[in-house]
Amino acid sequence: MAEKEKAAFICVKDTIDGAYPSLVLAINASRLGMESKVFFSFMGLNMVLKKGAEKAKYFPPGFLGAIPGMASMASGMMKKKIEKANIPALEDLMEMAQLEGVEFIACHMTVEMMEVDEKDFIEDVVVWSAEKFMKYARECKVCLFT
Repeated sequence: MAEKEKAAFICVKDTIDGAYPSLVLAINASRLGMESKVFFSFMGLNMVLKKGAEKAKYFPPGFLGAIPGMASMASGMMKKKIEKANIPALEDLMEMAQLEGVEFIACHMTVEMMEVDEKDFIEDVVVWSAEKFMKYARECKVCLFT
């Protein structure tokens, strides 16, 4: 039997628009029969913390994003659009990804830098060094920074 093709996605944002692409692509890679992993680094690490996906916001681009309270309002509007389009909420999409075999990887350097305790992660998150991730990425048919 041939070895599965591999796919890797890098998520560095803890925002709605920062997390969805990695998750949707990873789920679809898994559905295509690929081994699929998402590497969470820098602010993206918050996505694999307990309640992290629930806290994700949407920040409108440009000067609108700088207006106090705009992110909360825009986030509510975006979540309503997501629900209306029958797209799973971010926390549900994270669970769906794991159920479909997508592996979540936390960046070791970011874990150390942010002083995160591994007990604060959602279930089944592994911690890899950048070197270990690069060795995996080198073998990937698809490797995207989203």
